[in-house]
Order: sequence, then C-alpha cells, then structure tokens
Amino acid sequence: MTNLRVAYRDSVSAASSRHLNQPLGQILLDMGVMTSGDLLRALAIHGTCRAPMSRVCIAEGFATEDEVLSAQALQWGAMRLSLNDDPPDPSVSDLLPVTFCRDNAIVPWGTIGDMLVLATSRPEAFERLMAEAPALPGRLTMALASEREIHDFLAARHRETLIRSAETWVPEPDSCREFLDSGGRATRITLVACIVLAVAVLAVPNHAFALLALWGAATLVMTLGLKVAVLTAMLRGRRRVPEALPLKAPPRGDPLPRVSIMVPLFKEENVAKLLVGRLSRLTYPKPLLEIVLVLEETDTATRRALEGAALPPWFRVVEVPDGPVKTKPRALNYALGFCTGEIVGIYDAEDSPAPDQVERIVEAFRTRPEHVACLQGILDYYNPGSNWLARCFTMEYASWFRMMLPGLCRLGFAIPLGGTTVFFRRAAIMEVCGWDAHNVTEDADLGMRLARRGYVTEMVPTVTREEANNRLWPWVRQRSRWLKGYMVTYLVHMRRPGALWRELGPWRFLGFQVFFAASLVQFLVAPLLWSFWIVAFGLLHPAVPVLGETVTLGLAVLFLLATIMDLTIAAVAVANTKHKKLGRWVPTLLFYFPFGTLAAYKALYELIRSPFWWDKTSHGHSPAEPGKD
Repeated sequence: MTNLRVAYRDSVSAASSRHLNQPLGQILLDMGVMTSGDLLRALAIHGTCRAPMSRVCIAEGFATEDEVLSAQALQWGAMRLSLNDDPPDPSVSDLLPVTFCRDNAIVPWGTIGDMLVLATSRPEAFERLMAEAPALPGRLTMALASEREIHDFLAARHRETLIRSAETWVPEPDSCREFLDSGGRATRITLVACIVLAVAVLAVPNHAFALLALWGAATLVMTLGLKVAVLTAMLRGRRRVPEALPLKAPPRGDPLPRVSIMVPLFKEENVAKLLVGRLSRLTYPKPLLEIVLVLEETDTATRRALEGAALPPWFRVVEVPDGPVKTKPRALNYALGFCTGEIVGIYDAEDSPAPDQVERIVEAFRTRPEHVACLQGILDYYNPGSNWLARCFTMEYASWFRMMLPGLCRLGFAIPLGGTTVFFRRAAIMEVCGWDAHNVTEDADLGMRLARRGYVTEMVPTVTREEANNRLWPWVRQRSRWLKGYMVTYLVHMRRPGALWRELGPWRFLGFQVFFAASLVQFLVAPLLWSFWIVAFGLLHPAVPVLGETVTLGLAVLFLLATIMDLTIAAVAVANTKHKKLGRWVPTLLFYFPFGTLAAYKALYELIRSPFWWDKTSHGHSPAEPGKD
C-alpha cells in the first residue's frame, strides 16, 4: 500500500495548509465548484431546513457527491477513497458487524502501518461512531468514500447474510413462515376443515345449508353492528376526514426530521418514468428527503426504464438480491437498512401523492405522542372514469379510507394498514422487526403487531391518488392476494389467543375478531346469504324445512339490512369528495360484491396450495392523472 500511504500523507498536508476545518461551502467555492450565488442560496436553504451543508449541496444540485466528498476530505484532513478502484481489505473489512456498517455508512478499509483506516461518508459522526462501535485493534483514522460505494460493497460482501436477515427478521412466533409452510399446522387445519364441510354438505345437505346460513347470519350481525358503530361515529357532529387541513409552521429553531420513502418496484417499466415525475413534485426540503426505489435484482426491464428517467440526486436505487421468496415485505426489510430517515414511508409504483404530503406527515408526528407510531393517509383513485369496475373500486376505497378506517380509529380499534401512503417512526418499525417477509398482506399483519406492542395508528387527512385496477381477472387476482393475507394474519395472531387478548385488551380483541374472522366468513358464505333474495320474490327458500318460515324470513331481513348499510356507507363516503357524481353508481355495487367472493375462494385454495405466492398486480393500463403527468 505504498501509493496509498503517500496519497494519505499528501492529502493531510494539503488540507492542513489551507482548508482544514474551513466551512464546506467556502471550500467548494475555492474549488470552483460553486459560485457565490450558489453558496448564498445553499446557506439560505441550510438555515431554513437545518440540513447538513453536504446534503444541501448534493440535493439541490450545487455540487455532485464526488465533489462534496473531495471538499470534505480537505476539510477534515482525510484521505479520499474510491471503493470501486480500491476495495476494502478482506482481512479487516469484517471487523465491525455488517448491520453497524450498513446503518452508519462505514466500513474498515485497510491498514497503514499500525493504523486502521475506516472508510465513511459521514465524517462529522466519526468520533461518535467509534465510541459506540465494538473495540477495534490499533490506532484509528478515517478516510472518505461515497455512501453509495460503501453500501454497494456491503451488499455484495454480505449478500446472503443481509437477504436471509430480511426474510427472517420477524421472529418465528410472530411470522407465518413455519406455521404455513408445506405441511404446516395451519395448512392441515384448513384442509381438514374444508374436507369435513364438503362431507357434511354431501351427507346432509339441508341441515348443512341451514347451519352454514346461521353461521353466516351470526357473523353478519357482528359486521353489521361494527358498520353501524362506524357510521354513527363518523356522522356524529357531522365530522369527516377532509382532503387536507392548513399546515402549521414548525416551532422556531426545531429542526425538521429526515424522511425516507421506499417505493417497491417489480415489473413496473410502464410507470417508472411517471413515478419519478410524480414524486419530484413533493415539496418537502430535498436535503431532508430520500426516495429509495427498491428494485429486484432480476427485474431488468424496470432497471432499463429507470436508467432513462434521469433520477434527481435525492433519489437512489437499492437492488434486492434474488432469493426463494419474492415478496414486497422481503424487499422492504432489505431496503430499510439502507434508509437514513427518522421517518420511513411507503409508496406504490402507481401512486401520485399530494405535493405537501410529507410536510403534513411530519407535522402530524411532531404533534403526536411517541406511542403514535404510524400515520396512514387516504388512498383514492384518479381513473374512476375508465370503466364500471374502476368506479366501483373507487367507491369501495372511499368507504374504506374515508369511513371505515377513520371510524375504527375513533372507536379505539387496532386497524390494518394500507400498503401505501403509510408512514412510521423508524424506531417503532425497528422494534417490531419490520414486515413479515412471507405474508402477502404484510400491511394488515404489521398493523396488528404494532398494536400488540402498545403502538397506535392514526389517519391523516392527506390524499394519494393511484390507478384503480380496472380489468376483471387482474382485479380478482389482486383481491385474492389481499384476502389470502388476511386469512394468514388471522391464523398467525390467533395461534396464542390468550396472548392476543392480553396484548390488545378485550375491546380491541373483539374488533380483531369482527374485522378479520367475521369479515372473511362473510366472503365465503356470501352465496348462501344471496340465496335469501328469493324470499323477497315470494319464493320458498330451501332453509324453510329446517329453520322454519319465521327464522328464514328474519335471515332475509337481516341480509337486506346489511346490504342497505353497505350501500349507505358508500354513498356517504363519496358524497363530500371529488367523486360525488359516483353516487348514482352506488346501487350497482350489488353486482360488484360477488367478485370478492370469487377472489375469496381463490384465496382459500392458494392458502392450502401456495400460501407465500405473491400474485403480482401490473400497473400502467389507464391514462395518467389528467393535468398532472
């Protein structure tokens, strides 16, 4: 390492003679990288958002990352490294745990005499990191390398360790990976239950039909009661979740937090460029914002699309190594370790968030107590006019995000999360070990695990618009994945019902049963309940010989009331939105709901045959949001 030793001595000598400890902006000005006007603008941005000058210069385009690192090398009297040209010495690169290196963008690089050189991209934090790090041999000094190169090296060197960690981060008792694996207990129980039910229907069809109808009616009473309570809570005092509330100025002198937003991408070449444009409209200070595009290693099509998208400097790509599990939560777990924000958010590939959405999330977190660990935004669709299916999907989402979820929050229940426009305190998501990499509806599961740890999720009045899935079979495939994940979530959390009762408390435990168990039963026994429509036409129902006319008529009335409640919630949900003209389409939801039952049976079949299979939804089949792209 003779040349490196000389380079190190020369760099220290040059720095000590002129630039050592000078302000970074002044060094960049002296280097000819920035003009005086650029420096003034950078200082103004730095004073406003309190971000480090290094991030200000890179994010605002005043200097490249390489130029900033060269200036910092002069400022700190440190050697400048290129890990691509001079990779770390394998004999020392593993002296620190890989997670410590990844989280702090630092790696042992090599030795010069008795001195251990550590490559870092954060020179201002070097002394603190060395105080926190495990003991290292010899004298220590730092050299500067780009964060991207450090992370690339760690990802390559510790590929298997990092990806296995992403797949198994959630402890086995809280995960579905063993419980539902081939021959797992949940799979056997589900299969046996289906066989017993089929035998009963064949052996005593009338009695089996009646018992199933009563079972469906019991769960219908539970879900109907929940919906009445939600509607009452939302209509009380004529309150509603608005599109947005006025933003408040942050407390003077209180620095804004850094925010990381992960966007999982897989086979999204149709929307990759649109996504970059939509997220570039976000108005949160760019030095405090990082957009992490999470790309599967094997997805060459999306990678090519992104290469032609001219990513802004506050965007970056994290590639997830290939493996036996290919799910969104696995990708999120892997990428989370490479994020730097105190707040972490999730967007989907087709999302078009409100430009001021991140500011609203930050403001909400700053005004909430620490146990509020998650904020969920409102999801809406920008293409309801494309066809009838898209209109119904839009009405359903309005019911869910503008009525059901806010109502459940007001009633004090734990809520399942949406997979997008959801933001977390990083400390909380780390405490619960991220997402279950094997659960195909990872958001619902995570919402329950947060609640079991005592955390609270709240709704925030900010809207993200996305593309409604407006093709029938892709819609069924997407819905079956969601329902399969709900089945998995219920089975996993009910492995130890006593623990669930203690951790959620009686009220939220009851809400969990109604929301998951009763709702799933509704999807599966829906055809039996639909049969009661014939009573309205004066026809004899097959259940009469077993249940009698009075009970059968009561079941028909109950089914009618539940249907009216579903339509009422949908009508109220769209009444005060830009979709209020959809109100005339609300009755047609009667023909939309049966598709959910088809998806439920597909989900049940997959729960037994392939519980971890991720049925991917493709996007980019509708025109972009009018006037926005």
